[in-house]
Amino acid sequence: MSFQAYIDNIKAKTGKTPEDFKALAQEKGLLNPLAKAGKIVEWLKEDFGLGHGHSMAIYAIFKGHKEDK
Repeated sequence: MSFQAYIDNIKAKTGKTPEDFKALAQEKGLLNPLAKAGKIVEWLKEDFGLGHGHSMAIYAIFKGHKEDK
């Protein structure tokens, strides 16, 4: 699955874009440089029902490793 397919599937499942997740993560204090991947993944799994791979795709965007389109 391509990275963009992950993002498309996340939007289809949750109705949220990467920008929406960034805003929500900012509100929760999860975008600080010391935030661990595990904490972010746990939040995405619990609150949005995302799997590990999809959660890591959002985390990659948060950290600037991938660009959303």
